Order: sequence, then C-alpha cells, then structure tokens
Amino acid sequence: MRFKITLVPTSMKPVIPINYQYPLSAVIYKVLHEADAEYAAFLHKEGYKVDGGLKRFKLFTFSDLQARFKLRGDRMHILSNPELIVSFHLPEAAQHFIKGLFIDRKIAIADKKSKTVFLAERVEAMAMAPPNKAEKNTRIFAPLSMLVCGEKDEKGDYRFLSPEDEKWGASLIHNWKEKCRAVQVPLTDNEWESMHIKPQILREKPRSRLVTIKAGTGAQTRIKGFYNFYLEVTGPPAPLEVLFNAGCGVYNSLGCGCLGSIGASQKYTKPVN
Repeated sequence: MRFKITLVPTSMKPVIPINYQYPLSAVIYKVLHEADAEYAAFLHKEGYKVDGGLKRFKLFTFSDLQARFKLRGDRMHILSNPELIVSFHLPEAAQHFIKGLFIDRKIAIADKKSKTVFLAERVEAMAMAPPNKAEKNTRIFAPLSMLVCGEKDEKGDYRFLSPEDEKWGASLIHNWKEKCRAVQVPLTDNEWESMHIKPQILREKPRSRLVTIKAGTGAQTRIKGFYNFYLEVTGPPAPLEVLFNAGCGVYNSLGCGCLGSIGASQKYTKPVN
C-alpha cells in the first residue's frame, strides 16, 4: 500500500538538509512506534528475514520530496508545499489504520544545523497502475527516488553499480527474490524463474547521486544511487506487489528504490536499447 502525503510547513521560511533521507526515515519509524510499539520494535530490530539468512528487510520506502526549492550549500530552502509518497508492504486491511497515523501529523525534518516542522495536511491512498506491456505480468517502472544497487567486497562494503553495469540486473533480481522469500511468497519453480528485471536506458545516460547518511556523526556513510532510466519488470503478481510496495534494490527504508508505475494510459517514451 502507498500514500501521497502533502506537507505544509509551519514556519515562514522552511529549510531542510539536502541529506534529508535519514531524518525522514526516523520520522516514519517514530510514527509506527507511537501507533504500535511492538510492531515498530520488530521492524526496526529484526525486520523480515529469510530463514537461516543474515539479511534483514524493513519493508517500506519513500520517494524524494517533490517541491520547488533553492539550494544554498547543504540546505534546501523550500518554496512550495512538498509532496511525499510513502509505501509499505502490509496487508490492505491495514490501509485505513496506516493512513490515520499520518493525517494531521507533525513531521520534523532536522539535523544539527536546521529544523523544519511540517503538517501532513492531506493523505491520499494510491493504487498500483494496471499492466503497461502486452506481455502478461510485465510492468514498466520509473524510480521516484534514487535506486541503489551494489555488491559487497571482501570487507563487506558495497561497490555501487550503475544500470549500465552487466551485473546490475542480476543483483536486483537476487535482492527482489530475497524479499519475496522473507515474506514467504508461495511460488513454483517456474514462477521463480519467470522473475526478470532489465534497465531501459533513456536517451540521456543514467544520472548518479551521492547521499550522506547520519551526516556529521561518527556513523556517517555515503551511498550512491541512480535515476533517469526505466525498469522493465516481469514476474507473478505477488512478487510484483512486493517490489512495488517495498522498493527495489537496497537501502529502501532510507528512501531509496521507491518505484512509480507507468500506467497504460500514461506517456511512455521509448528508451534507447
């Protein structure tokens, strides 16, 4: 399930850090914690996990903030009411409950330098668009936030991959399948084999972005993701729903890999193959 949230600043000159992903992620955790401390503790400490595996998944993600702004140093001076898409992989029966958590909620985006409080003025439930390819169970997605794909080196650090890297698709498919196993999606062997992701590169090359997490602290780290491409994704309905709700790639709970579904009636510009 996903929601579009319209935020209204409570101050006259709202300013937020350019690296707002971590503070915004913390807000979402806080909202969940206040509503259901036990569920939030599970989500934060354990997440969904594959039996016998070490990977843990926090199955929510969110888009970039959509707003007019001026960039001054590492500060974003907000000039319009931001819109945000928040997406959860939760049962549809929880939709009204989750929506109620955000209505009229005060959301603070802050770091050591600045703080702005927003009011969640409008919360709209959003549906997944219908299939947009002739082939059954194939969809075209576009990233609504930078998509992070990587493989770990011998030290356990990520080497971030571009959509133009030959390992990119296989890495995303592996991560997608791990998410499906974590939530125990029942699939036959043929259905597992039918799951594919491939990039559709636009006429302009993919654009990279570097985001700093926990900036100015001892735990500071940087992650690199990419925009400006489509994903052609094929698979059974249940895994497609997991990918759409929970995000694609890694660092989803930090606002990476949020996907927008291009509906059949929407404009689709043919990419360069």
